Amino acid sequence: MKKLTIYLDNDEQKILEKRAKRNLMTLKEQVEDIIRRSCVSSKNRTTKRPLKADDRLIEIFSRQKSGRKKRK
Repeated sequence: MKKLTIYLDNDEQKILEKRAKRNLMTLKEQVEDIIRRSCVSSKNRTTKRPLKADDRLIEIFSRQKSGRKKRK
């Protein structure tokens, strides 16, 4: 097990503490849960076709639309 240090501003900390309280967890447990869930969900994702863009940064930081299509 490795240690990891993260820096949160006061607003972020308040939001996480509120969420942890709602989930009956400590702040540390809540952060661990968020990271664990993120790792599990990214493990199960299938690779999608890459976004075609002229700028490499746009490709890196852009999301592709996913989920249900909007009803008209």
